Amino acid sequence: MDTRFLEKNVAITGIGQSEVGRPSSRSAMQLTVDAALEAIADAGLDPKDIDGVCSWPGDNSNGSSFSPVGPLSVMTMLGLNCNWFSGGYEAAGPLAGVMNGVMAIASGMANHVLVFRTITESSNRTSGSKDQSLAAKSGPRDGNFMWQWCTPFNVLSVVNITAMYAALHMKTYGTTPEQLAQIALTTRRNAQLNPKAVMRKPMTMDDYFASKMISTPLRMFDCDVHCDASTAIVLSRRDMAKDLRQPPIRIEAIGAAMNQPYLWDQVDLTANAMPDAANAMWARTDLKPADVDTAQLYDGFSILTMMWLEGLGLCPKGGSGAFVEGGSRIALNGQLPLNTNGGQLSGGRTHGMGYVHEACTQLWGRGGERQIREPRVAVCAAGGGPLAGSLLLAKD
Repeated sequence: MDTRFLEKNVAITGIGQSEVGRPSSRSAMQLTVDAALEAIADAGLDPKDIDGVCSWPGDNSNGSSFSPVGPLSVMTMLGLNCNWFSGGYEAAGPLAGVMNGVMAIASGMANHVLVFRTITESSNRTSGSKDQSLAAKSGPRDGNFMWQWCTPFNVLSVVNITAMYAALHMKTYGTTPEQLAQIALTTRRNAQLNPKAVMRKPMTMDDYFASKMISTPLRMFDCDVHCDASTAIVLSRRDMAKDLRQPPIRIEAIGAAMNQPYLWDQVDLTANAMPDAANAMWARTDLKPADVDTAQLYDGFSILTMMWLEGLGLCPKGGSGAFVEGGSRIALNGQLPLNTNGGQLSGGRTHGMGYVHEACTQLWGRGGERQIREPRVAVCAAGGGPLAGSLLLAKD
């Protein structure tokens, strides 16, 4: 056992994903069970083999579409006999469930951990609820320690804050709207090859600039698309993973950010917490950014993807605009295929776990029409503002 960085003793052995609906007719729990059972079967395991379960952020217990299902209800529904479970909001963003599961196995608390993320924002909007919308201005939210400093200035949504990141990036580094658009155009091209993607209609640069301005300079196509979906993976002890159905995908390194204040407007505005998480990850591996064959990077908003490219060292600081210009470097046959399933901008807002699912899909060679050429190393990253986490996955 490698005792220096314990995550190397953990592997991903199975993946699963429910339908990605907009909206789905299935309940949040049905979506979760679909994804979980698919992941367990993909690993060649039985539910009775699962002895740990976790999710980020866990059950919100308030009817929220952001996290309607938690670990305890999944344990009950699937009849799991678990030694360990975890859920909770205060962590390094959407990949925190994976990191927690890795640590549980590495510390001997469990052998096979089910990690899932369920979201039902599309059904929520269809039913008329506005808990995720710009119009969701409310007393409880405005009293939140983070939002209380934003709503008095009509900064009512994360898109307003992130738009300021984009504007400063443009002013500081000369990033152009056309370069920003390239993230949306690339993910849309990839989504056309993904049968589950929400947005598969071809998009041109003219289409992009004809789209509605949401919060200058971010247009509608710079914002991810809500959906109903659940994504699950199975983490296994690496010495037990070698005998399972799939060739294990090694957790090469993990990184989480804790160094910036938990406030969207007091982080480094052109970097956020991305470099902190990335530096922590690179310090735990001998691999380098040049070894990465595909990047699955958070695209809640297109500017965050560009900031992740820089934060991870996949291009120079301030150089993401030039790196993505024209789209050839980040295309499926390019130097660094990016968000190969369409990401969240076109594939659907599966919120973090979708990147891990797609990285494994590519590493196992199951990408079908969107499969890239013989990848061996993938990086996944999620988060923006003060929350950031990254994973480096490798195939033996």
